Amino acid sequence: MDLKDFLDQKVAQFNQPGFIDLDPISIPHHFSKKQDIEIAGFFAATLAWGQRKTIVLKCNELLRLMDNAPHDFVLNHTDADLKALLKFKHRTFNDLDLLYFVRFFAWYFQENDSLENAFCIGLQDEQAEMKTLLTNFHRLFFNLPEAPQRTKKHVATPERNSACKRINMFLRWMVRKDDKGVDFGIWHRIKPAQLICPCDLHVDRVARKLGLIERKQTDWQTAVELTERLREFDPNDPVKYDFALFGLGVEEKYGM
Repeated sequence: MDLKDFLDQKVAQFNQPGFIDLDPISIPHHFSKKQDIEIAGFFAATLAWGQRKTIVLKCNELLRLMDNAPHDFVLNHTDADLKALLKFKHRTFNDLDLLYFVRFFAWYFQENDSLENAFCIGLQDEQAEMKTLLTNFHRLFFNLPEAPQRTKKHVATPERNSACKRINMFLRWMVRKDDKGVDFGIWHRIKPAQLICPCDLHVDRVARKLGLIERKQTDWQTAVELTERLREFDPNDPVKYDFALFGLGVEEKYGM
């Protein structure tokens, strides 16, 4: 069996509804309204740091503080509602960061009906580089007056040579669409072929073992290198192999 066939089998194994329950993608799956999916998904991807079980618990806690209606919350919250957020913390993401996220979403969704527009600044055609789109998004996200400097570390940008794992994962959720019901596929201007593979510890380790990455460090160029290799297997949907690489990493970790 060649590597493509092996990875295709693993995609079929892991890209299934059973993947959802233990993964941060379960958080936006609680919602059906597009804007709720986007906001909940963005928070879930941002907080995807540490053990998956803890991530899911903290995301559910945060959404409860928003009355499980994040779009309505960001547009219509009161000062008392914001005060309830002050007790939230996940690792280094604290109430100061959270309040800025809410302020950005309140400003943004007053004029836009989808977060997709924020990721399409500079998108002229399907050849637009994801590096440009993510750099422009980061600049937009922190364009409000008095944006906390410390909060910028929670939204990665290729401009700082970050691999942008969590943003790329969020984009996979929003852009990819297949018949498995895991990714949402609710955005259409960005195409699956343009996505960059989320390069987390599991994916990075497995990809190196399979000879898909040669670059020593893990940064933006590493994520691009991996994605270019995956495009050799499926040029239209290279990031579907994220399921295979991540799943193989989990199998390896737990001896499954």
